[in-house]
Amino acid sequence: MANQVPVYIQIHDQIKNQIETGVWKVGDRLPSERELAVTFGVSRMTLRQAIQTLADEGILERKIGSGTYVANEKVQEKMTGTTSFTDIMESLNKVPSSKTISYFNSPASSSEIENLNLTKGERVLRMERIRYADNVPICFEVASIPAKLVEGFSKEEITESFYHSLQERGMEIGHANQTVSAVLASEQIADYLEIKRGEAILRLRQLSYLVDERPFEYVRTQYVGSRFEFYLEK
Repeated sequence: MANQVPVYIQIHDQIKNQIETGVWKVGDRLPSERELAVTFGVSRMTLRQAIQTLADEGILERKIGSGTYVANEKVQEKMTGTTSFTDIMESLNKVPSSKTISYFNSPASSSEIENLNLTKGERVLRMERIRYADNVPICFEVASIPAKLVEGFSKEEITESFYHSLQERGMEIGHANQTVSAVLASEQIADYLEIKRGEAILRLRQLSYLVDERPFEYVRTQYVGSRFEFYLEK
């Protein structure tokens, strides 16, 4: 388990703070990755990971051939209920499965603190995984869970079907706030999902709550647009 905040999360927090304090405003183009890497004293790979994390959260927008910009606010459509990938796939008579890319415990980033109602220094379990239906990649998911909530949980309980594990331990799932937007697949995401770079994908950000209003999961998911669709109920 990591005892310090990963370097890319530290860069994430610094860039987010600069946006929040007006150093960069909505619509502004950020300096190049090379310039930012020099400014922050990190490798371009680390800088790119921080930028991608901010893009996954909807804070930045990457435009192929143009650069990275502070994102505009998007019109939001409210969807009902929580979204459990396992339940959705089983309801469609498909076999769900996952491949875990990373799984570690570390101090929460500023975005995780804000969304999960944590205090500075509290830890999260952060995992990245590719999720499949009948062995076809459907989405790439980054999930952050308050570490204190899952003390005593096994890795399998969390990675295989987290919602079911919570319910088995007497925690009742409540509502979720969800935001969906359209983006283009980065090279890494395209590789994970077996699609072409620049292909259209759907990005879902979901903050899920227990019935007692405790946020228990902050997820950033990128779905293959041609393999998945959302149904909005009004």
